[in-house]
Amino acid sequence: MTETAANAEPQTPETSRVEMTQLVLPGDANARGNAFGGKIMAWIDIAAAIAAGRYARGPVVTASVDDVHFIRPIRQGDVVVLKAQVNYVGRSSMEVGVRVEGEKWGNGLDRYHALSAYTTFVALDPGGRPRPVAPLAPATPEDERRCEDGARRMEERKNRRRLKAERLEQGGG
Repeated sequence: MTETAANAEPQTPETSRVEMTQLVLPGDANARGNAFGGKIMAWIDIAAAIAAGRYARGPVVTASVDDVHFIRPIRQGDVVVLKAQVNYVGRSSMEVGVRVEGEKWGNGLDRYHALSAYTTFVALDPGGRPRPVAPLAPATPEDERRCEDGARRMEERKNRRRLKAERLEQGGG
């Protein structure tokens, strides 16, 4: 990327949107026939990384995954649909929201919300250091809401990191 964030054109969340599908195969499920949470987490990380990389127009790295809420199990043989997009942009970091839906194999009609997650990615320069990204330009009321919610969550993450650093500095865990 040759332009800096200071002169980069703002981008809409649409530029980052990803929809990814996976089929839950026997190796992806536990003895009860439910998809492994760790497997779904890996798929979340991939979908979110693609969304963040599209937005940043370059390499990104996962900084955190939080607020993962498993609502309903996804069964072996079901299709997993992952929808990801950038919700909020800081200087070099981006919050990517991921909605995971299950779909009964075969008809594409029986979809259900299985879980949601929020991830944070950081854009990298060629030396592997954080680099600025373009500002976010929400285009719809839903984009605005996601951006405002993302800003609040990013502030909460910063506060948690600061408190944890203080506890570690004082010899706590």
